[in-house]
Amino acid sequence: MAAGITTGGGAAMAKEKHKDILNVSHRGASGHAPEHTLVSYDMGEKMHGDYIEVDLQMTKDGQLIAMHDEKVDRTTDGTGYVKDMALSEVKALDAGSWFNEAYPAYANEKYEGLQVPTLEEVFQKFGKNNSYYIETKSPNIYPGMEKELLRLVNKYDINKDKLLVQSFSAESLKIMHELDPSIKLVQLLSYRSNATITNEEIAEIKEYAMGVGPNHTYLNEEYIQKVVNNGLEIHPYTVNDKERMQQLIDWGVTGMFTNFPDLLHEVKKGK
Repeated sequence: MAAGITTGGGAAMAKEKHKDILNVSHRGASGHAPEHTLVSYDMGEKMHGDYIEVDLQMTKDGQLIAMHDEKVDRTTDGTGYVKDMALSEVKALDAGSWFNEAYPAYANEKYEGLQVPTLEEVFQKFGKNNSYYIETKSPNIYPGMEKELLRLVNKYDINKDKLLVQSFSAESLKIMHELDPSIKLVQLLSYRSNATITNEEIAEIKEYAMGVGPNHTYLNEEYIQKVVNNGLEIHPYTVNDKERMQQLIDWGVTGMFTNFPDLLHEVKKGK
């Protein structure tokens, strides 16, 4: 088997490497459709995204919903903090029309009036054997978020081999790790200048997580190689340019987030 893969030398190896790169649909195919809607997630799947990425916020009545921001203002026709709203109030919002105004080139009248989905609805629609990449957002504002996430994962018998949970909060990830050590975790990182990581930082992250998710802007080949050679996955965010995608793959990333999973699919196929 190994001989078959390596026949043809470096080119074949490069192709194999491309094949294994995780294509994570960032908030769904959010370059094409309103982020964090069932339509966007569905489109991400059709465009060969490997994972449905869901950011979590929590309503006043303890429901986990798919939304990036703590406030509903940017991606709906409403205003205010999710934590101050009941699910029924969130469900009354239009989560699609804003996209048509912001991105007229991608506008579609079918997006008007789309609802904010709950995590439960996402699991119901896409099923237990799908691949989910879930982020605990602002967990300090939502005590018990991790426990509720795990409850729903168990309720819907979600395949934990195909589930990744990420957060900028190491504390939130450690809570998840304590609740269920079998769940694979990714530590999100944000750099504002040239990215560097120490051996100590890597060792600490490895105690609870299997990977890191840095913003791609300040990454370099040395950083990526150091992380990968220490046995961690690395999934940078959010990469929407084919040349940059190719560069990051050449540097050794194991996956990446993109608003355009169709573009990353093309890069992976050598187009």
